[in-house]
Amino acid sequence: MLSLSEFPPAGPKACRHRGGGHCNECKVRLVSVCAALTSDELDDLEALSQHVSLGPREALFSQEGRADAVYNVTEGAIRLSRLLSDGRRHVMGFALPGDFLGLSMPERHSLTAEALMPTEVCRFERRPFRGLVSDKPNLLDRLYERAGYELMLAEEQMILLSRRTAEEKVACFLVGLRRRYARIGRISVTLELPMGRQDIADHLGLTIETVSRMLTHLDRARLILIVPGGVRLLDADRLERLAGI
Repeated sequence: MLSLSEFPPAGPKACRHRGGGHCNECKVRLVSVCAALTSDELDDLEALSQHVSLGPREALFSQEGRADAVYNVTEGAIRLSRLLSDGRRHVMGFALPGDFLGLSMPERHSLTAEALMPTEVCRFERRPFRGLVSDKPNLLDRLYERAGYELMLAEEQMILLSRRTAEEKVACFLVGLRRRYARIGRISVTLELPMGRQDIADHLGLTIETVSRMLTHLDRARLILIVPGGVRLLDADRLERLAGI
């Protein structure tokens, strides 16, 4: 598996989410931290941006690699995982369009970020981005909001892994993903699952066999219908009650 850090930096490319190649016409702008910026301020941000395309399983960055940039996901999905000292992998979460990665700005990455499907991101060199943030208080406020949102997701993950049954964990994961999709305007009875069952298992602290068994159980209970590439929510209200959120 190759990381982008193993290749020379590519030249800036216009993101295909931007009409005419401009940030102020980006489809994910309103759900990202960029929403805090005016059109003129977006020009400053765009001057720093670099478009990166990832294929499935390609790494955006790797655990312990130098953290020299921050990233805004504009399309696709990214798995965020950590390799534990005993060799086990824990999937910390999944980044969707509108999510920013690397905002904590550590010296080295504590996670590995890999594309689950064809994925597009905007890349910003760390030092120029930090300078832009210091000059734009409204952007800083938006970053604080994003940090609060990420903290909420982390707290939900802690609760998810604590005292829930396997069935409740899987239901909670599906409901949480549905809400995240709704937040970026993807409202549908069919829930896309770009991550595999092993990814879900490593995220929920379960085995892949247990995840498969719980999905089958929810399918037989007519809460969901397993379809290619995801699940169809047949009874979202019952699923939410089961999830307890």
